[in-house]
Amino acid sequence: MGSGSSRPPHQEQLVGSNDHTLTSIEICAGAGGQAIGLHQAGFKHLALVEIDQHAVATLEENIKRLEKWSWERDYCDVVSGDVNDFLPLPINGKEDSGLKKPLAFLGGPLGRGDLDLLAGGVPCPPFSHAGKQLGKDDERDLFPRMLALVDELRPRAVMIENVRGIKDAKFEDYRTYIEARLQGGRAKRPETGIEEEFEGFGYKVCEWEVLEASDFGVPQLRPRAVLVAIRNDVLGDLKFVWPTATSEPKSVFEALSPSMEGRYQPYLEKGGDIAKLAQKCLDDWKEKASKAAVEKKDGGVAPTLVGGSKKHGGADLGPSRAKAAWSQLGVSGMGVANDHVLGEAKKSQGRDLFGPDGPMLTVEQAKIIQGFPADWEFTGGKTAQYRQVGNAFPPPVAKVVGGAIADVLRAAHERDEQVKQELRD
Repeated sequence: MGSGSSRPPHQEQLVGSNDHTLTSIEICAGAGGQAIGLHQAGFKHLALVEIDQHAVATLEENIKRLEKWSWERDYCDVVSGDVNDFLPLPINGKEDSGLKKPLAFLGGPLGRGDLDLLAGGVPCPPFSHAGKQLGKDDERDLFPRMLALVDELRPRAVMIENVRGIKDAKFEDYRTYIEARLQGGRAKRPETGIEEEFEGFGYKVCEWEVLEASDFGVPQLRPRAVLVAIRNDVLGDLKFVWPTATSEPKSVFEALSPSMEGRYQPYLEKGGDIAKLAQKCLDDWKEKASKAAVEKKDGGVAPTLVGGSKKHGGADLGPSRAKAAWSQLGVSGMGVANDHVLGEAKKSQGRDLFGPDGPMLTVEQAKIIQGFPADWEFTGGKTAQYRQVGNAFPPPVAKVVGGAIADVLRAAHERDEQVKQELRD
């Protein structure tokens, strides 16, 4: 395959690797977990595609409100709808095709080969250990759409995130097929089961790596399988290096102590019996959580947060095993707490803060467990917000992977600019 079209005119003016703008499009963006991490790694988003209306509103509101997202405010399309209907390149006769806001930055329509990174946390239920693991037979499997977009866009790099379950032996044929579509080789076509030779799209697959969120400062056990592929003409003699652990695991005790104290503080200030109860509950939580931080092999980090689905009612912190793990951390996993104001209004603090199994987590605390920055806010009701948090890719993990990809892309840009300069000289 060719190297794609030339860099859009606006970007041709950028000189030097430090000034080079790295562009990205993300599908299945959710409420922004991966987008935040990639943004922190230096990528500028041309489009964020998401079907859930609450998550779309979250993306739109934060981009509008946060100054650090002013570039996306001017140049990023937040696309609300099914990714199967997303048409990033202009198509004659289709008015809804092509990007809109990015035109001002690109100086014209996005062309094949122009994009730096296509990323996506495609839905995990087809491969999740918590589901039926139907894989390619699950209607929620969006790998085919991701591969189609890679073929259409031919970005310089591809990043796909999924649950660890996709690395199971039962999905080996499917993984091999995805790799063959990207870099060429023999694989069984999922629709027929017949093995054939695929030409590939011209990429080098840098393996499927399982990264553990707790290795990157996230106070949670959240293993995720990440595939990175770099276009051959971009990679050349360069090498993609997977990120290694950046920190020791951060315990739930360390991560949540300030917010737990803040939740009990209004009742401690009231004095009397309610203050005594609040102090006892806070002390009990501190004792359990601090003990887990010292004695548990995992360092007292949280189990994997689960977002759940609309089919299964209200939010909770997962199946029985997860609830038992939360109990060891002094937290009740039977639901999600209201914030203080709503808790007072609904008189739910007996359940939220003073229950016999310990306090429930608020959405804000779940946000901390998932590694979201403090200034990122969620829209919708409590359950909708919790699902957005629980289904997210932790931003710190997306940041380190995005940073590793950015290192290759910037090095490639510098190399290519040097070759151009030598030719000019």
